[in-house]
Amino acid sequence: MSHHANPGSRKPRYLVGWIILPIIAIIGIAFSLTGQDGLEIARREVLLRRIGDEILAQSGDRTSRVLPVTKVAANEYKISFEKGLAFRPDSLVNTTRRLLAKDPLATDYVVNVLNPNASVAYGFAVAADKKDDIIACIGRVQPKAPYVIDVKFKPTGMNLAKHGYLLGSLPLLAFAGFVFFRSVSRRREAPRQQDTEIIALGPVLFDAKSRQLTVQGNTIDLTATETRIMGIFAQAPNETIARSRLQKEIWEDEGVIVGRSLDMFISKLRKKLEAEPDINIVVVRSKGYKLEVSA
Repeated sequence: MSHHANPGSRKPRYLVGWIILPIIAIIGIAFSLTGQDGLEIARREVLLRRIGDEILAQSGDRTSRVLPVTKVAANEYKISFEKGLAFRPDSLVNTTRRLLAKDPLATDYVVNVLNPNASVAYGFAVAADKKDDIIACIGRVQPKAPYVIDVKFKPTGMNLAKHGYLLGSLPLLAFAGFVFFRSVSRRREAPRQQDTEIIALGPVLFDAKSRQLTVQGNTIDLTATETRIMGIFAQAPNETIARSRLQKEIWEDEGVIVGRSLDMFISKLRKKLEAEPDINIVVVRSKGYKLEVSA
């Protein structure tokens, strides 16, 4: 005697799915927004340090340090320098605008350059609506002094527009989840493909998923960054990879640029490969690097 599933019995499960999916989506969005806000704040501090670095270089000083950016309040930061510097107001305005344009939360802010006695040597304000900008005296070069740059951002609070957009998309998310889970259930009996990410580079094996190299039969662990760099080389062995491409794909796409870090990671990878003479990472002068595989 054959038994057929009652179509009506499926409805409760579908209804439960329609209820659970929006709840999961709301929780996911809440965590996502919190994480994104934290990431944006971290990126902001990197951008502020970039401002200090460029202003210092524009003053002709390429040896002294930009001191750690100090967060003095929830939306206020101070950029300090190891030594005194002179600056051009127009350069300060242009540099600050250009770099903080990469911060989606920095729509309105006030920049004050403070003298050692905390008086304001120069200041300007930038607003989301350019007609509300306050910028003056950009042609007067300020004399050398131990300035501190104070940057105050307008509190963003909760971005209602972004939240409203995401919450309004919940029905679509729920429907997409319903379709996804339904398609997965139909494929439940299909054999599962084994995910293999092992690439043979001559006698060396590179396992991107496990972040490992197998060299001369020995397993060597890689860091996440080393794995990303090795992954780029593994896709194009014996081909020159531009230094700019490596920097962009490894760091710039994440909003962080660290000048000497690439050389450091390349050096670490070389050491991990040095036991195998048939594979090496070489420098291509004025261009970048190449993973040479001779076997």
